Amino acid sequence: MAKSFDELVQRTTTKRTRDQAAARTKELLAELVMSELRELTGKSQTELAAILGMKQPSLSKLEKQSDMRISTLRKIVIALGGELEVLAKFPQGAIKLAQFKRPKAKQLTKR
Repeated sequence: MAKSFDELVQRTTTKRTRDQAAARTKELLAELVMSELRELTGKSQTELAAILGMKQPSLSKLEKQSDMRISTLRKIVIALGGELEVLAKFPQGAIKLAQFKRPKAKQLTKR
């Protein structure tokens, strides 16, 4: 009888190795590009573009940018069902920047 992958991993690796793999997985999932985030939420570019009121090629271009407005990023994250928080990290610790808290609903509409 065939063994499941989980059973095979359980039998052939140490707890330490499994813990390290789980930690690395968590690390990798914490650092995704926008297209990966969209895919993880189960949305296609076409679906997300429609929610955002833009054309799919425009969203494709946005996903490839390394620099975008915080308001644009917030709209995308909210459309994916998330909430955007902006953190500033210093050697002494991280600070959540309050001016980037979620705006009131009317501020999310197009101007």
